[in-house]
Amino acid sequence: MQTPPAAVLRLDPHALTVLAHPLRSRLVAALRTDGPATATTLARALSTNSGATSYHLRKLASVSLVEETDDGHGRERWWRATTSSHGWNERDVEGHPDGQAASDWLRRHYLDWFVENYARWLDNQASWPLEWRDVGGANDYGLRLSPERLTAFVSEFERLVEAYRGHAGEPGEETLQVYLYAFPLAEKPS
Repeated sequence: MQTPPAAVLRLDPHALTVLAHPLRSRLVAALRTDGPATATTLARALSTNSGATSYHLRKLASVSLVEETDDGHGRERWWRATTSSHGWNERDVEGHPDGQAASDWLRRHYLDWFVENYARWLDNQASWPLEWRDVGGANDYGLRLSPERLTAFVSEFERLVEAYRGHAGEPGEETLQVYLYAFPLAEKPS
């Protein structure tokens, strides 16, 4: 019996170095968004080959980001994401050069992914009903916070996300992507 996905998996430097690969990060995202799939299905969806996909799924499984399901028959293996999200902070990689490099690559990769996904929404939003166009979008808020207060803010935000993540199945629901980027605007601390 498969266990339900954990809400967040805290990544260590080794797990970050495994995840910091374009295909691997796309595989995790596809399994989280679309649900369990075979390496062949994923390869087709991600425009790669099933051999590479199988290899990278096994690498991701070695750090508990994905796992096989009980649904496979014979050589057909089904995979699923083990978590609904993952995270880390810079303290987790401090003193680990490979972990620091992986952290930097992943953060930049996720930023590029955000820009790509948001641009796709902007390109296609006119085809969506007005009620979605009214609420789908972006906001930015300027706050003055200390590191401690930002920690509290992020924790509260994560609790809110988890409260809404647990609900699904209503008619008219769509899969959404919600991002939180919080960072100082100054180039150097004052």
